[in-house]
Amino acid sequence: MRTREGGRIVDEAAVIARVRAGEPEAYAELVRAHTGIALRAAAALGAGADAEDVVQQAFVKAYCALGRFKDGASFRPWLLSIVANETRNTVRTAARQRTLAGREAAFVEAEPLIPESADPAVAALEIERRAALQSALEKLSEEHRLVVTYRYLLEMDESETAQALGWPRGTVKSRLNRALRKLGRLLPDAEPREGGDERE
Repeated sequence: MRTREGGRIVDEAAVIARVRAGEPEAYAELVRAHTGIALRAAAALGAGADAEDVVQQAFVKAYCALGRFKDGASFRPWLLSIVANETRNTVRTAARQRTLAGREAAFVEAEPLIPESADPAVAALEIERRAALQSALEKLSEEHRLVVTYRYLLEMDESETAQALGWPRGTVKSRLNRALRKLGRLLPDAEPREGGDERE
């Protein structure tokens, strides 16, 4: 799979083949191509101030596991499943749970979506909306939070989301539908979506 990052095209399969053939320095291309989304994933999943450490550890683990990486698969969802596991482990072993405010701040800081030239009122509204979304996500079950984060916040397609979470595509669809209905009730200006039932 080819990934565009910073105007460059990275042919993941070719890079992985070079690493496996004894050119470990080629791995830096994958690191550069996926660091941004890995940091956003770690922050959105609750790593807080540890997001950089989580991502660094995830890249190390992914490198060590490249021999087991399936040829023809997409690297990004595979890497993000490792990031999710590392985040989970970090949160579980932390001396204390990150506060909701800390998660919101880390998420907002990790998402450079508002240009500095933006109207301050528009920027403030965007930050407020993002904080409301993060707060609503915190109220979902872990499975629902994960599927919404991967599918929408990290902009992964359904197939990549299924691969990253290790779920069948049908499970991704049904859990996403339920999660969006719950989010619709939690977010004041969200429109409820049709279809699906409320059961998990």
